[in-house]
Amino acid sequence: MRETHKGSCLCGTVQFQIQATFKKFYFCHCSYCRKGTGSVHGSNLFSFDADFACTNGEESIKSYNVPSTRHRRSFCEDCGAPVPTYDRENNFLVVPAGSLDTPVDAEPTAHLFMGSRANWDNHLEDVTKFEKLPE
Repeated sequence: MRETHKGSCLCGTVQFQIQATFKKFYFCHCSYCRKGTGSVHGSNLFSFDADFACTNGEESIKSYNVPSTRHRRSFCEDCGAPVPTYDRENNFLVVPAGSLDTPVDAEPTAHLFMGSRANWDNHLEDVTKFEKLPE
């Protein structure tokens, strides 16, 4: 089912709207996604039928392709936050889930590249949790 979503970067310079069916929702633990997010994994939604429109700040979107790979990430040049990467020619969209300002109804599909996950990526469900920054 095609859904409509809005999203933005951290500073709000880049804003976008998406109408798409998200076919896959992967948590990727490869070293590229960890480096690109600075976290335990990338959380990306994938679509092959997207209507993607940058409604503000398109000129601030930069992309980086890791040499000799298919790994490509787009980001705001002002704040560095990840934003969707859209391949118009193939109508292929990769959306960092955290860049969306609207709720995502899709359930995660799978964890990828678990064999190369960070050594500190174990039993995270057992780590103490806080609703906000602890004092």
